[in-house]
Amino acid sequence: MATYADRAIRWGILGTGGIAEKFAEGLAVLDDAELVAVGSRSAASAATFGERYAVPHRHATYAELASDPDVDVIYVSTPHPFHKDNSLLCLAAGKAVLCEKPFMINASEAAEVITFARERQLFLMEAMWVRFLPIFVHLRDLLSAGAIGDIQVVHADFSFRAEFDPAGRLFDPALGGGALLDAGIYPVSLASMLLGPPSEIVSQSRFGATGVDEQAAILQRYQQGQLAVLTTATRNDAPQEILICGTTGYIRLVNWLGGTTMTITRPQQPDEQIQMPLTGNGYNYEAAEVMRCLRAGLLESPIMPLDESLALMHNLDAIRAPWGLRYPSE
Repeated sequence: MATYADRAIRWGILGTGGIAEKFAEGLAVLDDAELVAVGSRSAASAATFGERYAVPHRHATYAELASDPDVDVIYVSTPHPFHKDNSLLCLAAGKAVLCEKPFMINASEAAEVITFARERQLFLMEAMWVRFLPIFVHLRDLLSAGAIGDIQVVHADFSFRAEFDPAGRLFDPALGGGALLDAGIYPVSLASMLLGPPSEIVSQSRFGATGVDEQAAILQRYQQGQLAVLTTATRNDAPQEILICGTTGYIRLVNWLGGTTMTITRPQQPDEQIQMPLTGNGYNYEAAEVMRCLRAGLLESPIMPLDESLALMHNLDAIRAPWGLRYPSE
């Protein structure tokens, strides 16, 4: 197994879209990370990205990136239907992988990639970046310490309005478009972090002109009776709030993706507001976790473990099953 005690960990980025740009910007604030390579489907795209972020190795194919001997770990930033093949390509070349959320298109793909990584003793993690932000690290500590007693109900929304573009990724079924996989994964993952896997799921959705889900509401029940009420949309704005209700108080987070503030409300006490500022754009925290794990010789992160990523894909599959939603790649 590689050791990284005396040098920076060398990153490659597979894909050159908007999320790849955010990740590159995040890496730039980490002193022990070095972005050394980018891979695209075209030489021109790789060159443009490489010039913008001062990346020395600019590969015109994903295979060239995967086989680059100067790369330790690869961030897979392509659309959801390509996560499986892109991750397997990098793992087969012996690279550690951080794969953008949602982890795969479905649980079957997730199980295949996880099995492959474990057989080869290679690091693999889903890039659920918000889970590593300081505010969520502190939230987990507060909840573990019983700051609001036992959690009873979780309300979480991630919705935004995207202008209709039938050729755009969000509206293209072939690219895994729709609200559930692109935005709904965030509240579903949050509920998983707080309550574990649900025992019962009820959901409703609304489909748009291109056949993708543009809005969904999800109600999940858990073994001890807790409830999660989750909403997501790509065609309407919303406050993007989290409300965690416990037996002795509640915690609210507003604009929680990339958020820095939460408020704790307890009976007959003044509200407590907690601020946890960000360093960088926030994407650096998940990269730092990957590097911490690599230096510790870990093959997965205890904060975003592979079994949970697999359970989340089963969760998403179960949510959409009653809708009759299947993606063209399935």
